[in-house]
Amino acid sequence: MANNEENTSSPFTRPGFIVAAIVVAIVLTLGITLTVVGAFSRNEDDAVAEPTSTSDQPSDTTQPPSPSAPEAVEPDGGGSVCGLPGEELSGTLSEAPATEWAYQGVIPYPTSTEHGPGETGPSGVRTCFQHTPAGALFMAANAMSQGSDATTATEWIEASLSQGPYREQLLSEAGAGAASSNIRVNVAGYKILSYDGASATVDLAARISSSGENTVVSSIYYLVWEDGDWKIDASNIAPMNITPIPDVAGYTAWGV
Repeated sequence: MANNEENTSSPFTRPGFIVAAIVVAIVLTLGITLTVVGAFSRNEDDAVAEPTSTSDQPSDTTQPPSPSAPEAVEPDGGGSVCGLPGEELSGTLSEAPATEWAYQGVIPYPTSTEHGPGETGPSGVRTCFQHTPAGALFMAANAMSQGSDATTATEWIEASLSQGPYREQLLSEAGAGAASSNIRVNVAGYKILSYDGASATVDLAARISSSGENTVVSSIYYLVWEDGDWKIDASNIAPMNITPIPDVAGYTAWGV
């Protein structure tokens, strides 16, 4: 455990600022309220424990049948719902794609005629991304700005959560969260942690600045391909994972 001198020597390690940075990142990323911070970051430790056997319970030496292997998930739908050409069912993204950056408020987001977003709704919600690793990356980075804007957050969350056992629960716990004007969030880099055409795990490094303080966070998105677009995986009770990191070493540089 770090000592007190280490905790106070840098703004990055002060507990109050770390907590604030995580909360800010979560609000900006999914537009959720403080009451659901825990809901989006549950892990296996929160699962209900199996009851332990006691001496007065009868023993059963019968071995349970081995669980069958899960069925392979096939990519859904092929190309994008808005007709963006290109489809990749495997691979990664070793070089940053060509990108034009626009702004939602003060937060930049990536655009591309090739990778998306290919559609913008009447309220400004952006959807439709290419069925490629780059399309998954662009979807995740757009999430960082769309969830921050109270005028689009609720509609965006409804459009961007996949079907799944936790969809209604996540929707009921989510709420619009507008970013303060003195907060700046910029994507600094990315990692494609996994990609198979049916699902993608994208890790975005983002720099957050507020009131003279600065930190870097890793924001991991779990995505699935559904109905011709990338969606946030509602079959996962924790469809994102955010944590402070010391720097962007190991990430492919990408950003404004």
